Amino acid sequence: MRELTIRELIKGYEAKSFSPVEVTKYYLDRIHEFEELNAYITVNDRQALQQAEISEKKFLFGEDTGILEGIPLSYKDNLFTKGLRTTSGSKIDEAFVPELNAGIVDVLQREGAVNVGKANLHEFAFGITSNNPFYGPAKNPWNSEYTPGGSSGGSGTAVAASLCAASIGTDTGGSIRIPAAACGVIGLKATRDLIPATGVKNISWTLDHVGPIVKTMDDLAIMMDAATGDDYSLFLEEDIRGLRIGVPTNYLNEKMDEETAALYQQSLEQFTSMGAVLVEVDIPFTDEDRDIITIIAMTEAGFVHNAYIDKPESQFGRDVGAVLKASRDISALRYLQALNRKEELIHEFENLFLHVDVLVSPVTPTTSQRIGKEMVHLGEVPEDVFSAMTRYPAMFNLTEQPALSIPIGFGANNLPVGLQLVTSSYAEPVLIRAGYAYEKNFLQEFYKKRAEMEKVLQG
Repeated sequence: MRELTIRELIKGYEAKSFSPVEVTKYYLDRIHEFEELNAYITVNDRQALQQAEISEKKFLFGEDTGILEGIPLSYKDNLFTKGLRTTSGSKIDEAFVPELNAGIVDVLQREGAVNVGKANLHEFAFGITSNNPFYGPAKNPWNSEYTPGGSSGGSGTAVAASLCAASIGTDTGGSIRIPAAACGVIGLKATRDLIPATGVKNISWTLDHVGPIVKTMDDLAIMMDAATGDDYSLFLEEDIRGLRIGVPTNYLNEKMDEETAALYQQSLEQFTSMGAVLVEVDIPFTDEDRDIITIIAMTEAGFVHNAYIDKPESQFGRDVGAVLKASRDISALRYLQALNRKEELIHEFENLFLHVDVLVSPVTPTTSQRIGKEMVHLGEVPEDVFSAMTRYPAMFNLTEQPALSIPIGFGANNLPVGLQLVTSSYAEPVLIRAGYAYEKNFLQEFYKKRAEMEKVLQG
């Protein structure tokens, strides 16, 4: 079966060209065939086929079908799935089986989605490499020696390698957008609370967002239709003449490698060729503001995991354990000051979007790094991989605005580079329109190379 979009799968079901059971078996077979990519912690073979059989009967007998009827999805393994273990990538929760679904799982299953499994992730979603000490590292399908980003790394790998039609991830400081960029697919951190965020093993209830990882903008629109009940497919338009593109003059244009900088500049020129207007903007964000992301995330993560931190039988990975113990050194005053500054930043960025429609930057300053690499050189001073890769995306978890990652080409080590598009809260249709126009005009060759990558995987 060639690479099919969600819409093509649905049309195939309706025409009875193939069935939900056949398609689900196809994805499950691929998951098992490419186990070396380590995209999944738990594969849901039995339940997935049962769900597919229900969908197949609906198409067969002409019953009402959901937006995602018979579409095989995966869920990041910190999203609760009733009756199916949810490890959060941890040793501590390796046997945890929720009694209820996460809110988004319930919503998508009501729309007929099939759950093929739980995607690998960084332990407790607290990192951006998905180098998991208990379940092994998820691997980048473009080059298995490199990470797929994180923390939703298994989701990024699964979508890019066609081990599911789409995946649902979570994002605290870039954890949907970073793996989407690293794996050459599309990821959306939707406006906070637009997509249900209940039933998630939180890092930070203040910063956590939920969103889809997909292959195409059309797939994204359909996933958003199903997740929200609105019709995002209406905004799949190629005409973006007059769209005001915000070009950062500071922070979001700093400390990136040459290949990423060149692709970023090229993308700006491509937007202008479609009739968009470039507007330079100052970013109201500093390194001090970046510190408040850490303060909020660490404080709330320490609260979530407090019962386990000091137990001798508790087993945390080295990096996560150190962060959780350090959370106790943060004072209540610093935490409250951070929350106060967060509210100020929301207003400052909303004011920025009075002057531009979409703010554009790279998702990350360089491509994904080799598995196990902890430092990156983007200037005279080496920087830890986590800090470097979250520099551009994390601020929008503070401001709660929607942020989209789309591929724009290949950078260092011939790995994908992602472009970040951001707009004001609840203005996802603007991102759908801008991303779709870019895709239709400039991503067809990239998609051909992605399809070739899948064929190489198959040998």
